[in-house]
Amino acid sequence: MRRGLCLALLLACAISAAAAPVASGSHATETLAALRARLPEDEIVYLVMPDRFWNGDRRNDRGGMSGNRSKTGFDPRDKAFYHGGDIKGVIDKLDYIQGLGATAIWLTPVFRNKAVQSLDGNESAGYHGYWGLDFTDVDPHLGTKADYKAFVDAAHARGMKVYFDLVVNHTADVIQYRECAGTACSYRARADFPYVRSAASGEAINAGFLGDEAPHLDARNFTRLTRADYAYTPYVPEAEKHAKKPDWLNDPIYYHNRGESTFAGESSQFGDFFGLDDVFTENPRVVQGFIDIYSQWIDDFGLDGFRIDTARHVNPEFWQAFVPAMLARAKANGIANFHIFGEVMEFSPAMLARHTRVDGLPAVNDFALQGALVDAIAKDGATDRIAEVFAADVLYEGGEKTAARLATLTGNHDVKRFAHAVREARPDAPADEVLRRVRLAHAVILFARGVPVLYYGDEQGFTGAGSSDQDSREDMFASQVQSFRAAERLGTVSSVDSDHFDTTHSLYRDIAEMVHVRRQEEALRRGRQLTRLSGDKPGLLAISRISSSGDEVLAVFNTSANAISARLSVEPMSVRWRALHGACTPRSAATGSYAVQVPALDFVVCKAAGSDSPEQ
Repeated sequence: MRRGLCLALLLACAISAAAAPVASGSHATETLAALRARLPEDEIVYLVMPDRFWNGDRRNDRGGMSGNRSKTGFDPRDKAFYHGGDIKGVIDKLDYIQGLGATAIWLTPVFRNKAVQSLDGNESAGYHGYWGLDFTDVDPHLGTKADYKAFVDAAHARGMKVYFDLVVNHTADVIQYRECAGTACSYRARADFPYVRSAASGEAINAGFLGDEAPHLDARNFTRLTRADYAYTPYVPEAEKHAKKPDWLNDPIYYHNRGESTFAGESSQFGDFFGLDDVFTENPRVVQGFIDIYSQWIDDFGLDGFRIDTARHVNPEFWQAFVPAMLARAKANGIANFHIFGEVMEFSPAMLARHTRVDGLPAVNDFALQGALVDAIAKDGATDRIAEVFAADVLYEGGEKTAARLATLTGNHDVKRFAHAVREARPDAPADEVLRRVRLAHAVILFARGVPVLYYGDEQGFTGAGSSDQDSREDMFASQVQSFRAAERLGTVSSVDSDHFDTTHSLYRDIAEMVHVRRQEEALRRGRQLTRLSGDKPGLLAISRISSSGDEVLAVFNTSANAISARLSVEPMSVRWRALHGACTPRSAATGSYAVQVPALDFVVCKAAGSDSPEQ
């Protein structure tokens, strides 16, 4: 009862602070300055898919279009179409987001998308934001630029950062190929279909063009690339001649035009991504074009960071030019701690680290840790799996300093929710056990190194309606999608006919408590990390976080179904302890040795509070 009362008071204070009047005048300037001074590792990011969050303006549900769903993209009964959420809806729910403890908000892309596309006869809509058509404006289904400006300003007034989700790898599917109109075209490799010969006629073309690899990625070489029919014969349908913005994006010469990616070999970089037009990012005109586009978004809205979609499918030289340009533009706007992290869907730390060393990405999504959490917590694997990920932090460019800025996650809009991974591994487990495993996974990302990214709906017990990405994109408002309505929900479950913004939900409250602990402790945000214990089976994973002043915080996670007692190595000057979460022994057993007792599928967080000599 005492813990419950303290937590209730904590949450009440957090929500009250979130609902307080926003800063204005000199106070707004001070709030923004304080926000800009925070390091990326200080943030707790909340990831929102606006279309699925809250409908703040029903007038834009169809994006200003008329007709059936094939025209407007709107069908709230189908998980593959727009459901009506928008930017005003996110503004409406800022109290809820801030009450959870989030300090930054990442929205999936907000620029104008192609409303509806068809691949292999399967029609779906661009509700998610990754089918860019106009990279200079906001999708009318989500609102307007004025709405987006109001959102950024409202977040900043609360001391919350805004991360912009950007795409350069591809655009919406507009370009067609004459050889396979209406069907997916198989990938045609560079060796088989070189740039200097037309696939259609066999004639010599693009005389003197030296290809798409360094050291030939200069304007002079690309002036020789004048025809795009080397692999297929691309064309833009008359009705879409100027569909993309800026207008240079409408020219097929700025795309690879080699057919569908197999996500293996060179096709991963040069192939069309599920039919989407794959941009020729090796071309210096394209590089400068995207620098101009995204510099303008920084200038216009004072953004605080970028999440980069499909980063691993773009050539390294692009990022080597783009990232410094973005950091410089942000700095020119007074944004010194601009946070950039790329989506690299790799589950090996070495492969993730490569993109920081070769591409020059400042950070990436830590899918290696996400995969290890699934193995160790959802699937009852070895805790060594998680420790091995941490041991590889030295591989990143900048080593552990860069690892501290990786975006850590338990799941997101591109992979199954963590709860679904648990349920797949343990179909007969009681719902409370699934919830405890979800809570434990969140505890790891909130107390370990990295920048935690909380995925909307996890705090409401969402489990995902299946294993596909669309199944993990449920509605926070009352859904009309039958699979969403039928999906399991953990914890205190509200009616499927109501919205899901319950601040008394057990996961919301537990995550808010953990976030509060992290935000109060410098060691948990910025501290050096040491692995104290892990094993080759379910059991304890123990880490210490040590601040610049030497304060030690010990976090111990028990992934097994049984309570465990153990002694752990700690810093020799860490003698007296106090509990930040759970029950902590008040004193070390001996110099450098600390005893813990951790309940099943639970965790404790203990902070060293003094350095007088322990009893020997």
